Amino acid sequence: MSTIGDRLDTVRTRIHEAALRHGRDPATITLLAVSKTQPAEALREVMACGQRAFGENYVQELADKADALADLRPEWHFIGPLQSNKTRLIAGLAHWVHSIERDKIARRLSEQRPGEAVDLQVCLQVNLDAEASKSGLAPEALPALAEVVAGLPRLRLRGLMAIPAPSEDFATQRRAFARLREMQEDLIRRGHQLDTLSMGMSGDLEAAIAEGATIVRVGTAIFGSRRVAGRGGQGL
Repeated sequence: MSTIGDRLDTVRTRIHEAALRHGRDPATITLLAVSKTQPAEALREVMACGQRAFGENYVQELADKADALADLRPEWHFIGPLQSNKTRLIAGLAHWVHSIERDKIARRLSEQRPGEAVDLQVCLQVNLDAEASKSGLAPEALPALAEVVAGLPRLRLRGLMAIPAPSEDFATQRRAFARLREMQEDLIRRGHQLDTLSMGMSGDLEAAIAEGATIVRVGTAIFGSRRVAGRGGQGL
């Protein structure tokens, strides 16, 4: 029976091989272990294998784990939908937020980020296929939101995040990720200094890497099936 460490090694190998296959430097790709619904003990096990960055979808769950794992100081990435009444906790605890889709949320994070903290690293989430079940802004709204977020203090706009419609076809996966990459390239042409594409999960990370992913969000392939059913989320 494989252990968490074994599964983590397998994911790291997949990332390394995909990067080399597509002419990428593996060192330019960050593995984000999506740990939603997993107990703090499981994160400790993964951290013992050298993993530092963890993605959480639920505000209170991130807060509880940040407290339980304060001695290890993980790097926390918030990747779920964020309501305006929950921004203060995230502004104080997270190192990254991948899921900004409204200027109101960005403004609140900027206002509530502690003055002594380094800038909060942020990505804008795009809903590539207008799926009602997924968060994210429409592609045509992206330039305007990027202008707002780039001008806010205590935030640093790093790039884009998306969760394409699921597909088992590699070419279809690549086309979706290529669309996000092209949106980022357009923003760069508009003067934004962006370096992050948060895309790719357990089932499609190879296609994401082929199209320039710099952060891949992997949960199931590391931790196994989610411990709690019936809660939506982003980033396995």
